[in-house]
Parts: sequence; C-alpha cells; structure tokens
Amino acid sequence: PPYATSSLFSSPPSGLKSKHPGTLPLEKGVVSYLKGMSFSISPFPLFLLPVDIPWCSPIKVKYGDVYCRAPQGGYYKTTLGTRCDIRCQKGYELQGSPQVICQSNKRWSDKVICKQKRCPTLAMPVNGGFKCVDGAYFNSQCEYYCSPGYTLKGERTVRCMDNKAWSGQPATCVDLEPPRIKCPSVKERIAEPNKLTARVSWETPEGRDTADGILTDVILKGPPPGSHFPEGDHKIQYTVYDRAENKGTCKFRVKVRVRRCGKLHAPENGYMKCSSDGDNYGAVCEFSCVGGYELQGSSARVCQSNLAWSGAEPTCTAMNVNVGVRTAAALLDQFYEKRRLFIVSTPTARNLLYRLQLGLLQGASPAPTELLRGG
Repeated sequence: PPYATSSLFSSPPSGLKSKHPGTLPLEKGVVSYLKGMSFSISPFPLFLLPVDIPWCSPIKVKYGDVYCRAPQGGYYKTTLGTRCDIRCQKGYELQGSPQVICQSNKRWSDKVICKQKRCPTLAMPVNGGFKCVDGAYFNSQCEYYCSPGYTLKGERTVRCMDNKAWSGQPATCVDLEPPRIKCPSVKERIAEPNKLTARVSWETPEGRDTADGILTDVILKGPPPGSHFPEGDHKIQYTVYDRAENKGTCKFRVKVRVRRCGKLHAPENGYMKCSSDGDNYGAVCEFSCVGGYELQGSSARVCQSNLAWSGAEPTCTAMNVNVGVRTAAALLDQFYEKRRLFIVSTPTARNLLYRLQLGLLQGASPAPTELLRGG
C-alpha cells in the first residue's frame, strides 16, 4: 500500500504499526490522524525524516549574537520550529524582531540587522565649530574649536555614547580676550627757552579687538596730545572696550625737563630781578645797587644753552669822590665824577621803591590850578 512520510515523527504514533521500520502505512485511521500535517504519498516504502535535519539556512547577524533552541534539542539549530534570540553588540541596535522562528517554508519569520547607533547632530557653536572622527556614530569623538579671539567654554571633547547621547554639555565660544592697544614710547621733552613748559604731541593709539574687531569706547586719562606739560613726569593712559565689555589698557609717560643754570644771588647792597623761574635756560637776571653804591660787573646775565651764565658777576661798591682837590684839572675831574655818580645812582622806573615814592609824592603835591588860586 502507499506510505506517508512526515518530518513530524521519528517513530509511528502509539497504536500504529508498520511493516517497514521508519514508515507509516496509509490506513483509514492514520489518514484522519495525519490530517492537516505535511506528508507525501508514494507507492514505495519511504523512511520518515529525522527531526534534527537542517531546514532553514543558518542565521548570521553582523555585529550581533544569535542564541537558538531546537524543538527537540537536536544538534542542528536550523530545524523546523527552531527559535533564535538576537542580541546586538554594544553600540548597535536591533532592527526587526528580537526573536525569529524557522518556518515550514524554510524561511525565518523576520529579517533582522544590527545597525550602528547614532547620536543627534551637534549644534554648531557661534564663532566656532567642531571636528569629529566618525561623524555622529557610536564611540565617535568630536572636538570643539573657536575662532581667533574667542575662548572655549565647556568641555572641549565629547563622545557619542551607547545611550545615543553625547557626553558632557555642548561647548560655547565666548569673547574673554581683552582688546589690544599699543601706546607710544616715553616722550621726553626739554622746556623752551625762558619757559617752564614744553608742548608735547603724539599720535592717538588705535585699539584692535581680536574677536569681531569692534571697539565701543576709547577713554583718555591725562592731558590730550598737543598740550603744554610743566616740568616733571606725567602719566598718560588709554583704555579701550569691546562689545563684550572686555577692556584693554596701555600707559606711557611724558617727561619734561627744564635745563637750569646755577642759582644767582643779589649782590651785597644791591637788588636782583629775574624773569621766568630765575635759573632756567633763557632766564634773564638784572642787577642794581642801592643809593650810594655803584654796580661793577654785568648789569644783566642770561642762562645760556650750555647752562652757564653770561657776563661777569656783579658787585655793588661804595661811591667815592676825591675831595682833596688842589688843581684846576683835579677840580674838573671831580665835577665829571660827581655828574657820573649822580646819573648812575638816579633810580629808574624799574625800581619798585622809586615808583612807590614817586606815586606818593604825586599824590601829595597840589594841582597847578590850586597853586594859581593860592597865589
């Protein structure tokens, strides 16, 4: 009689007998038992297929591990009804069902792959950027950088982790660098002749911002260029600010030197009147004597560029008139000497005391009209 074969049996069911081992005769009772099962009919005796014969193709998942369990625990893991669990390696995620079954059509119940995990695209920092080793995929490392003039704030390096998030917080680029400004070198000047000041000029320094190149304010502390500076050291300071309120400062000094001769003194029994500071280059000192004394030497001396006084040192000597006159010639000499001494000793308008006395006398004398009335 015809025989049926089925891979569902390794031996005939209980109560069914066959003349040929490993086969199942087609009898009425058997047909109803095999209803709905996969079998084939042959006029020749066939052996039943063993349950551990490979059925589906071996399953392999790149970057993943496969754990299979056969229905009867056979050697082969691809027999009909085998169930396989799929697990992806670290950094990869499963696309498809985590468990597949070997079906009767010799195909697995689903197609699965392990896809590399990917982190969200990093935001580009303003005034900066970043460079990544392997894009935004798992374990990729990205390094932030900033444009010239800006400083990185936050973590410089981040890594794409297994949870599809970046390590650390996104970095930002901030302007922390102060603007640059360069002042001129020390300015040293010598006061002009007969003056105690010097006019000093310089080019106003220009600041430069290393970030966006924009400066908001420039402040000068000290006299502006072209001013007259007195003798001594003077500190000049410039301060500039950028849009981030960073400030840059530079300083320099203005030195004014007054060239001076040695101090002069009024001669004994005389006066001295000097211009300017009295001993600076270009100053003029004039000398005079009190009544009854005659000036000997220079009546005026000037402080020269070689820091030496011009002329000779003045002295005041007493006026002497020869009274022992015995001849006409000696009498004539006495007359001229008295005349000369009178002229020399006559005060001028430059004499302060003379001007004071003259003013008092003019105020006390009556007017000409009053004299006429009185006469």
